[in-house]
Amino acid sequence: MKIYFDENMPFAKEFFSELCHLNNGIDGEEQGELVPFSGRTLTAAQVADADVLLVRSITQVNEQLLHLNDKISFVGSATIGTDHIDLNYLAKRNITFHSAPGCNAISVAEYVLSALVVLAERYLLTLSSLTVGIVGGGNTGTRLSEKLTALGIEHKICDPLLERKQAEKQKQDKSHNPTDQRHYVPLGDVLACDVISLHVPKVVGGEHPTNKLINAENLALLREDQILISACRGDVIDNHALLALKTAGHGVKIVLDVWQGEPDVLEALIPYTEIATAHIAGYSLEGKARGSEMLYQALCQQLAITPKYQLANFLPSASIPAIEINQDFNQILLNQLVKMVYDVRRDDAIFRQQLFVQGFDSLRKNYPVRREFSAVTVNLSSTTYSDVPHRLGFNKN
Repeated sequence: MKIYFDENMPFAKEFFSELCHLNNGIDGEEQGELVPFSGRTLTAAQVADADVLLVRSITQVNEQLLHLNDKISFVGSATIGTDHIDLNYLAKRNITFHSAPGCNAISVAEYVLSALVVLAERYLLTLSSLTVGIVGGGNTGTRLSEKLTALGIEHKICDPLLERKQAEKQKQDKSHNPTDQRHYVPLGDVLACDVISLHVPKVVGGEHPTNKLINAENLALLREDQILISACRGDVIDNHALLALKTAGHGVKIVLDVWQGEPDVLEALIPYTEIATAHIAGYSLEGKARGSEMLYQALCQQLAITPKYQLANFLPSASIPAIEINQDFNQILLNQLVKMVYDVRRDDAIFRQQLFVQGFDSLRKNYPVRREFSAVTVNLSSTTYSDVPHRLGFNKN
């Protein structure tokens, strides 16, 4: 079996090497092979003999890519979104597809938290006094809301699709306790919050499109003292409208991890951002590797074999694996803990200094190893100290 995988998938060799050599009837007695590729430049000729194709979000999987291949049976995307996948085409050809929803949700939530910590320090903000509006209540929005709850930060969620789904379930069974008991608010309520954080997929058309969801009309509603964070898809914000707003002198603070037209970005917008990064919010080692693990599990299921490995088999120890806290929790301690694991200013500096030297895709490909809070064990020296660090995701004994 020939398995082609994006070269930026962590631990792909460890997870998939043995599966290549299974005589599972897909490729008869042919020699198995595990083949890495560059996601942005993949061609139909390269994958003409693939049995399995494993991609990330920069690879468009459609008829143009697969028209030379008459044997492929499985496509996986080690990412949350599927806007780069022609699902109808795969279904028409009976090609099994799996994505990795939620794989990097924790990573993105921790990116947002790091950005908030940095901006709170920069502008002397008290985080507990802020309201945060979350657009999108899926995996990532949920993980962010959990961390905000742990910190006692008020937040609101806008997600009309989940709101409708919640209402339909309640209508079907009024006596049933819905799994999702969250209160959803209209977009206008979120846009009035001190911080607005975007966590939706790119959706073009339909009842609730997200393409250019934050446009000139919505941007005109923002106050001078607000913070706008986008760590989902570049097309959710109209970058040109945002640039026009900033060049007109508006004071909204901007954190952009995603950009319209990636890998080409609107260069003129960069100086107006507080934090600018190269679509790496979900690029923690754990976040990227969970995508590999989820596709490994899905392929094992398709091949009717029991998975042999899990992510814990491959993750290395953190450079600082454990610390002890000798005081109760406060914002200064939060600042220290978050930055110890992930300081977003590093990625902002790399982006500003290296974007035009290395290029957008190279920054992503050569992204330095970054860990999640869970890689660090926090020991509390007294049982009376707050367990907020553990509720934020730091490990405990």
